[in-house]
Amino acid sequence: MHPSPEHGEIPPTAGLQLDAGDLRPLRGADLAGALAALTDRPDALLTCSGTAALVVALQTLAEHSSRREVVVPGYTCPLVVLAIAHCGLRARLCDTRPGHFEMDPATLEALTGPQTLAVVPAHLGGRLADTETVARIAHAAGACVIEDAAQALGARHADATAAAGAGDIGLYSLAAGKGLSIYEGGLLMAAEPALHEALRLTARKVLARHPLWELRRSLELLGYWALYNPSGLRLAYGMPLRRALRHGDPVGAVGDRFGSNIPLHRVGPWRRAVGTRAAARLPAFLDQTREQARSRMTRLKQLPGIEVLDDRDGEQGTWPYLLLMMPDECSRDLALERLWTRGIGVSRLFVHALPDYPELAGMIVPDAVPNARDFAARSLTVSNSPWLDDTRFDTIMEALGMALAEARQGRAT
Repeated sequence: MHPSPEHGEIPPTAGLQLDAGDLRPLRGADLAGALAALTDRPDALLTCSGTAALVVALQTLAEHSSRREVVVPGYTCPLVVLAIAHCGLRARLCDTRPGHFEMDPATLEALTGPQTLAVVPAHLGGRLADTETVARIAHAAGACVIEDAAQALGARHADATAAAGAGDIGLYSLAAGKGLSIYEGGLLMAAEPALHEALRLTARKVLARHPLWELRRSLELLGYWALYNPSGLRLAYGMPLRRALRHGDPVGAVGDRFGSNIPLHRVGPWRRAVGTRAAARLPAFLDQTREQARSRMTRLKQLPGIEVLDDRDGEQGTWPYLLLMMPDECSRDLALERLWTRGIGVSRLFVHALPDYPELAGMIVPDAVPNARDFAARSLTVSNSPWLDDTRFDTIMEALGMALAEARQGRAT
């Protein structure tokens, strides 16, 4: 029986909880095959992380090209830049559309050229970026599209193509809290058979057997099974979060600080088995969270000045959390003051636009990204975990309303 969330911690994202039965070994476990109904790719390559999948993709492309620039959104996970630097490539930052995380087409067109190896659009929080426009611009410049669907396993574009299937190369993450998790893991695929085979050959070279890393990840996965519940998360997530915020460290609170060393190794048979067993429950879990998100998004949209990022017509996203844009940074910060330490699933996604992480200095070309900075300053996330009950969601609604009112009053005076 799962612990009651009444006095526990709500995670910032809706992750699939593991059952004890998932921990049993399974001979010949085929995790990619178990997820094929969601990815459309039973032959997807299993990697040790989404970042490792990106490394494999970039190294494969770089081996067959003299181009050395990779264009990424100005607001995305810092690990994307670390993967690019790991491969000896340069990251170029494309500013985002106003009030959104996807790349601005005009800016992207100006950035792509004869040095562009790849463009990496990212889907965030299950909301899908416009890969069709990105592909048109990238292909016109002779560049490939690597579709970063790390946060969108189970989502589909308007033409019913699975997320990660619209680009030349696509990847997913199986990290903690991202729907299905083997604690750290990833899937990698390419639409064109020859490119998919090239990815497979690179993965064999790059992802060697590393027993110590796999032992560590297996122990962490056991910890995830034991602690990914409202009681355990107060210890594993809530206490470190509040400690970081007391020290004025929002980057540490969110978990945006990464070392430059990227673990590269093969996933062992036990973790593959855990993921394969849990995968059978994922479609129903995604349907459950999708229904909950729709109901709560309707209520959030009633608050004046708040924008909730939604699917475009025909798209079917996933909903690990609801991504909100507040009217300004003041109202966002007032909301976080009331909610971030309450243990009810309100947080931030990535704290900064990419140029504002000091550890990335020297890895990126200093392109101007004012819209990406504005997105970082005004956005917050509300968990879509099934453990976030109506009473706690009412608390979130009340606090957001008070923050909006206080910010309006401050502007009036």
